[in-house]
Amino acid sequence: MTPFFVMIKCKLGQTYTVANQIADAEIASEVYSTSGDFDLLVKFYIEDGQDIGHFVSEKVHTFPGIQDTKTIITFKAF
Repeated sequence: MTPFFVMIKCKLGQTYTVANQIADAEIASEVYSTSGDFDLLVKFYIEDGQDIGHFVSEKVHTFPGIQDTKTIITFKAF
């Protein structure tokens, strides 16, 4: 499994709605609310060899209330 994170900026007033929709869809390992430039930090796992870009485009960007995303690809956990 390949882990990666997506930072999500939500439309005003939509953070908890988006977070709940992602959690209910059971596609994320963890969903955190954050402060700063982005509202949510979401950890995903995909099968090795699966395309992260397609996953984000097809599974994450489809939730209403998302304004912007930033994907963080990880290499190794210590």
